[in-house]
Amino acid sequence: MASIEQRGNTFRIVFRFGSRKFSRTLRTKDRKAADACLARLEDNLRRLELGLLEVPDGVDLPTFLLSDGRAQRRPEPPSCIRTLGGLLEGYLNGITPGSLEDSTLVGMRIHVRRLKRVLGANLVLDSLSLEDIQKFVDKRARDKGIHGRHLSSATIKKELRTLTSAWTWGLDSGALSRPLPKKGLRFPKMTEKPPFQTWQEIERKISRGGLTKAEVADLWDCLFLTLPEIEELLEFVRAHAKQPFIYPMVMFAAHTGARRSEMVRSEIDDIDFDGATVLIREKKRIRGKLSTRRVPLSPFLVQVLRDWLKIHPGGRHTFALGAEVPRSRKTRSIGTQLTRDEAHDHFKRTLLGSRWERIRGWHIFRHSFCSNCAAKGIDQRIINAWVGHQTEEMVRRYRHLIPNQQQEAIRLVFGGLPKETIPINTEEVAQ
Repeated sequence: MASIEQRGNTFRIVFRFGSRKFSRTLRTKDRKAADACLARLEDNLRRLELGLLEVPDGVDLPTFLLSDGRAQRRPEPPSCIRTLGGLLEGYLNGITPGSLEDSTLVGMRIHVRRLKRVLGANLVLDSLSLEDIQKFVDKRARDKGIHGRHLSSATIKKELRTLTSAWTWGLDSGALSRPLPKKGLRFPKMTEKPPFQTWQEIERKISRGGLTKAEVADLWDCLFLTLPEIEELLEFVRAHAKQPFIYPMVMFAAHTGARRSEMVRSEIDDIDFDGATVLIREKKRIRGKLSTRRVPLSPFLVQVLRDWLKIHPGGRHTFALGAEVPRSRKTRSIGTQLTRDEAHDHFKRTLLGSRWERIRGWHIFRHSFCSNCAAKGIDQRIINAWVGHQTEEMVRRYRHLIPNQQQEAIRLVFGGLPKETIPINTEEVAQ
């Protein structure tokens, strides 16, 4: 008759009555409390079917059944949640502090601005149709994205995901009574990202000519650095970094595959010098949970981190800025935790004017770490354990670097070299 579903950490109840399906959040994380609500609703639903209960006109059925028939009318939604702008702002304001990453919230606010700009902040929610959302998709698909190309389907889908989350929040709060009309939306076709490539491969393709600026930029986005190039880059950073944390942080990224945000969160106590491992604090691998993974430290990285901690400016975080920072108006008594933007800015300043300035950001070290591990024949399961969350799409981008495995597999099917080489008849080919 009815069932309990868990969405994230909270429970909701789902049931059918007549030909309609109803869903209502129970606003609880307690399974026992959710089961008690389920028993109450099923009992009242049975009484309703037997004619022992009667639903008054205009009363919300789930609320009526969960309140043992005491709810006389559905509460009116706040007036600010009658328009798209009111819904989106109400959703953002209702997000629990600490439940989402700051970078995620920044992205969602950007999505909200674009949704209001294209659809209109004063759009009445009751009038929102599939045609309106399709027009949003078509309009955004004509807008310019990176490298001079039109906006990708992935970006448009992220924007609509924010709208969907806000709409679900509106349903749960009782402000909305129908699902978002998005079934049947059509999106531009997406192009799969090419595999990671070496510096030499990219330069060779560019030298052939015939590529647009956007295509050249796409190639450099696929760059991974070989081990000799990693060593060369590390030496350049050691010699040219203006901030003492840059060199150990670049070394940390290159030898662990850690994300920028994970390095910013890293604490000194996470480093186990005796066991030569480091605890990485994750936020992406398990939805809604702060998880960790343990990664081995190379002897080179151990020595660099020991040297760095001798001059560490203070504080608990592994990578920190000193009390005085050039070109900064901030005043500090001791070293403070880096922000993501500060890490990016100091990294780009270090590479500016060199051959390495083509590198877009910290993520190249994660790509290079995975690619070099694959090229050395490291088991894919070990790579996944070291770098945390890995999608199949990402693995495909460096799987071609795994030595001999694909060649050995095809030899199992077709064997090795033929016993006799059959020459091509050049006369027949010419004819």
